[in-house]
Amino acid sequence: MPLKLAIVGRPNVGKSTLFNRLAGKKLAIVDDQPGVTRDRRFAAGRIGDLELELIDTAGFEDVKDESLEARMRAQTELAIDEADVTLFVYDAREGITPADQIFASILRRRNRPTIVGANKAEGKAGEAGTAEGARLGLGEPIPISGEHGEGMAELYAALLPFETQDDEPIDKDKPIMVAVVGRPNAGKSTLVNALIGEDRLLTGPEAGITRDAISVDWEYGDRKLRLVDTAGMRRKARIDEKLEKLSVQDSIRAITFAEVVMLVMDATHPFEIQDLQLADLVEREGRGLVFVLTKWDLVENPQAKLKEFIEHAERMLPQVRGTPVIALSAETGRGLDRLMPALLKVHTNWSTKVKTRDLNDWLQLAMQRHPPPSVGGRRVKPKYMAQTKARPPTFVLFSSRADQMPDHYRRYLVNSLRESFDLPGVPLRITIKSGANPYAEGEAKSGPRAEPRYAKAAKVKKAKEEQATAVDANGKVVKIGVKKAAPKKATVRPRSAPKGLTSAKSGRSKGARPGPRKG
Repeated sequence: MPLKLAIVGRPNVGKSTLFNRLAGKKLAIVDDQPGVTRDRRFAAGRIGDLELELIDTAGFEDVKDESLEARMRAQTELAIDEADVTLFVYDAREGITPADQIFASILRRRNRPTIVGANKAEGKAGEAGTAEGARLGLGEPIPISGEHGEGMAELYAALLPFETQDDEPIDKDKPIMVAVVGRPNAGKSTLVNALIGEDRLLTGPEAGITRDAISVDWEYGDRKLRLVDTAGMRRKARIDEKLEKLSVQDSIRAITFAEVVMLVMDATHPFEIQDLQLADLVEREGRGLVFVLTKWDLVENPQAKLKEFIEHAERMLPQVRGTPVIALSAETGRGLDRLMPALLKVHTNWSTKVKTRDLNDWLQLAMQRHPPPSVGGRRVKPKYMAQTKARPPTFVLFSSRADQMPDHYRRYLVNSLRESFDLPGVPLRITIKSGANPYAEGEAKSGPRAEPRYAKAAKVKKAKEEQATAVDANGKVVKIGVKKAAPKKATVRPRSAPKGLTSAKSGRSKGARPGPRKG
């Protein structure tokens, strides 16, 4: 069983930096501005072979009124009571301050196992401050550096005596990851506290209290869940501060790793532009979605308002049509019992697997109800459909002329699929592919066709002609390698004289001159 370690101290002494160092990743937001961390943040960590469950806390303030700082102090005191060991961190470069002494006296009265860490002790600048830590009365301080990783071996040696043994088998059931997102001051932290039945998260009338994405493990019946409370997200144009940008990035990361997202909205003005953009982001990430309308006790004529909100959501967000809308009040508990059954139903739909036979039966009925359109005078013909994966449900549809299927018919198939198989609140993915054409060139249906008898001779003749031709300088095609036949000479034969006109000696006609005949 991991050792539960709470990291405490006054603001801006490097608690979150040390938390990230022990966790092995940058989970907590770190900045030079004091008071960045406000809620308790949990994470699994390791130092050597020692497993840790880390708790990052807000900076300690010596106030006890109803202010935000007083509520942050109460969260820190809860972390001290909950932890096996408390690591009290102070700034070695500044030395011991009055706030450190007040906090140390509180730890001594609580009589909890405590280790003192002198952070930022790298170099000679922290030597004097490290020596001052003995005045706190909590033992010899350990010089460490959360930024550079120095002093981790000494910290490991100090934590090793507090290592706990496993008393119970580890439950390997994976919890359902649920992200709670929304605009600032929508009631997200109040909703999480109402679900788990304790003041686990810092709440108040001030907007933007939550900065980190805080995860809370919880069990509902026999199901394990991990609720991740996130910082409120405003429109991008309104975000100016660096800390708010980091908080928004943390919230988007929580959506990416979630399985189901609860979009929390103030019931007095829900479904504003930012809410619609967040819902579209959840759909594009492929996560299950539940709309939660908080502060429902402030709404007049609730039944008519709820019907109006549902119609508005389906009109503005057709890509997540059928998403459950739960109206509740976290303060009074009204409607809270309907939230978790709806969330578990969405998670079941998100993980669903539809049989191929049922899919193709549905496809035929959908085509009969609304036949595919014709594009360019030729009809698109869907042929076969199958599911390739779940989470979210993803399907592949084989069709002729798949690249020409109109978008409106694709949307019709998605909406009909969601309605027929009862999959509300779940993004559906359909990929349309076209099978190979067996009559296209080089894709004969049943092997190569028989070649006609004359085709081979024609090919040979054509090849010889191509080899025996060339292009001359004038661009004319002439034959090469073929001898030209010499032109035949015309032979002129003299006509023979009529019989009886030739002399016996010369063989010439009597009275006729040699040469060509005239006349």
